[in-house]
Amino acid sequence: MSFINYAAREINVKIVYYGPGLCGKTTNLQYIYERSNPQQKGRLISLATETDRTLFFDFLPLDLGTVRGFKTRFHLYTVPGQVFYDASRKLILKGVDGVVFVADSQEARMDANVESLRNLEDNLRENGFELKAIPYVLQFNKRDLPTAVSVDEMYRLLNYKGEPTYEAIAPQGMGVFETLKAVAKQVLYELRRK
Repeated sequence: MSFINYAAREINVKIVYYGPGLCGKTTNLQYIYERSNPQQKGRLISLATETDRTLFFDFLPLDLGTVRGFKTRFHLYTVPGQVFYDASRKLILKGVDGVVFVADSQEARMDANVESLRNLEDNLRENGFELKAIPYVLQFNKRDLPTAVSVDEMYRLLNYKGEPTYEAIAPQGMGVFETLKAVAKQVLYELRRK
């Protein structure tokens, strides 16, 4: 549900990074922010607790070009990973144009990944969306850890619709921009079809 500002000739698009607690959603956005051209980004707003876990969202407007003469501004959000904040997750998904699911590759986090993916489906449905129909990318983060599950096993557990899937080590930037570009490409394709 992109927002079109005709006066400013701007299309505002919302991309939400979703996943279990401490999977690397905020780290993805921080890396993107730090490496983006200062003229192409707004302020990064992060609402975190003293334990550095995002409670509500990170918001990063990022200018990625034009569609039919309109400047396209991507607004990137993360949801809180903790199940306790499910109401916030639902609210942040309202009006979403694309989703990145960040999965934690550690073996001990596989159940949390599956639970979070199911929660994403439920919350999208409550907002009038279907995961099968929305631009969607899957990221396997923390690939550098010794307890990382094989990519094949993660894909078997978490693949939803043959979506683009990327391996990542978010603090190092591996797979971060590739993931963003993949979801942005899908969103732009949908905008051009309208």
